[in-house]
Amino acid sequence: MIREGINHILKWPRWLKRLAVIGLDIFLCITTTWVAFYLRLGLWVGLNNFQLTPDIILRPWLAILLALIIAIPLFKSFGFYRVIFRYSGWSAALIIARAIALYGVLYAMILTVAGVHGIPRTVGLIQPLLLFLAVAGSRLAISHWLGRLHKERIPSLSMPRVLIYGAGAAGRELAAAIRDSRKMQVVGFIDDDKHLQNNDLNGIKIYFPIEIDDVINALKVTDILLAIPSISRTKRADIIESLAKFKVSIRTLPSLQDLASGKISVSDIHDLDIEDLLGREPVIPDSMLLEKNILGKVVLVTGAGGTIGSELCRQIARQKPEHIILLEQSEFALYKIDRELRQINHNSNCDNFLVTPILGSVRSENLIRSLLGQHRPHIIFHAAAYKHVPLVEENSIEGILNNAYGTKNIANLASEFGVSNFVLISTDKAVRPKNIMGASKRLAEMILQAMAKDSVQSKRTIFSMVRFGNVLNSSGSVVPLFRKQIQDGGPVTVTHPEVTRYFMMIPEAAQLVIQASAMAKGGDVFVLEMGEPIKIFDLAKKMIALSGLKIKDEINPDGDIAIEVVGLRPGEKLYEELLIGGEPIRTGHPSIFRAHEEFISMQELSYFLDDLEKVLISSSSLESIKKYLQKVVTNYDYQSI
Repeated sequence: MIREGINHILKWPRWLKRLAVIGLDIFLCITTTWVAFYLRLGLWVGLNNFQLTPDIILRPWLAILLALIIAIPLFKSFGFYRVIFRYSGWSAALIIARAIALYGVLYAMILTVAGVHGIPRTVGLIQPLLLFLAVAGSRLAISHWLGRLHKERIPSLSMPRVLIYGAGAAGRELAAAIRDSRKMQVVGFIDDDKHLQNNDLNGIKIYFPIEIDDVINALKVTDILLAIPSISRTKRADIIESLAKFKVSIRTLPSLQDLASGKISVSDIHDLDIEDLLGREPVIPDSMLLEKNILGKVVLVTGAGGTIGSELCRQIARQKPEHIILLEQSEFALYKIDRELRQINHNSNCDNFLVTPILGSVRSENLIRSLLGQHRPHIIFHAAAYKHVPLVEENSIEGILNNAYGTKNIANLASEFGVSNFVLISTDKAVRPKNIMGASKRLAEMILQAMAKDSVQSKRTIFSMVRFGNVLNSSGSVVPLFRKQIQDGGPVTVTHPEVTRYFMMIPEAAQLVIQASAMAKGGDVFVLEMGEPIKIFDLAKKMIALSGLKIKDEINPDGDIAIEVVGLRPGEKLYEELLIGGEPIRTGHPSIFRAHEEFISMQELSYFLDDLEKVLISSSSLESIKKYLQKVVTNYDYQSI
């Protein structure tokens, strides 16, 4: 009967529930005032005027009226009637305590300090204490009953059953957030702290990692949430590797830095970042190197809306430049990064920097000449390039004109206008290239190397280039592609079982590019330390496993996601390299090396570039373009594709 009544209350409209709670508080004010009179006098008095002795007339109704006049508006202003009781917890209790503390001060000031005829002064002290107990107790009871019944109404079997890895502060906050959200059910904690083993945390048992196999099966765990934001990335990767064999979905919280802004919520839970799988520890950047070419300077970034270009802009913005010029030929990409930098400016507590968005191409001599003449940048980070291997292979003329001749155009004008530093963002595909994209980027490197040795140009501008491999989660990366394919139910497509690539995180790559530019002397080919190469096939398997799914293959035909080998794309290599020849030379930074690369003189290269341009403009066959390109990019081996 009671259960049916409470279930009926749960279905009431919000306004009716609020009215009922206000009515409850009115009743509690009346009752606690009446009880306060009893505790003071030792007898029950009527609520109207009460003749205590021939000389003393009590007025309980006046004390009640005063309580209502103070309490109800005060409770409303503190949000008492906006709280959903079945979700209320400590935060609601603190609001009640603060509100009634203020109520008690006001009530006591009138009845106890000032005094009111017909009301004992001690009632002003007793009644607020009783009211606090009554209001807090009523909320607790309502929260308990309604919360339990509401939870019973939710089909708990359909909710994910989660195990939280980490019983520290982050794990406790996450468990509380999940409890309040009612979207998941926490069934246990995992923690390697021996002092916590087999203890309970808010009624939830803490298990040791060695027990996890049995725990997953016994508790029917569907998800494991990593709440260990403070541990090293290497240790994190080891934990993830140990969990990969279980058919559960692994998700995580952001890093400590990302969580520093406020309380943990369920929305903070997200899929594993790919860097979690790599276990690569980022190297702490050298602040002096970061500032050298940026602080108080005018900086031009070409390809500013791309993956690397936009991250370069973010990192540059942190070093307090005077002015950032954004050159981008994609209107939407330019709009996005321009808006983001202006938001950084708006949120910054330090001096703002100027932001100038320029829509256009590095191939436009008039545009670049006007831009450099007007803004006079101190340094240019040249990230503009066509980088998608199959697309550039299909559009080879545009690829060469943009990647090589676009570089030549802006580099020549940089020297003419006396730009102090020019930094080319290169790629590991420029090493022994088997595709137009790689060959065009190697040609761009050679152009800068030749310019750096030219007696006139080298005096005006320090030319350098930074070469590295794939960056994680870039627009052309396999990672977002695999993630989308897994969400769609597969198959996950891999070009070849043996394809291997180097990977680096985008912020780390951008920071290293900026630091390398500060060490440039002229003609430098900087190579970034990329760690160990990774098989793309293994990466696909790991991403499937950590999504809580099984690979579907001949051994396991009932699996969830198949991996399909689709064959190498035009111009794609099995392995990428970072060096053309010789051992790299160490610099003052542990993750930046100098490569020794051969090149030809500016005079000889100019003849070749003039002739190649004629070949490109005359729309010769792709075969003739590749053969001509091979004459100067001697390691370009397109025939072995």
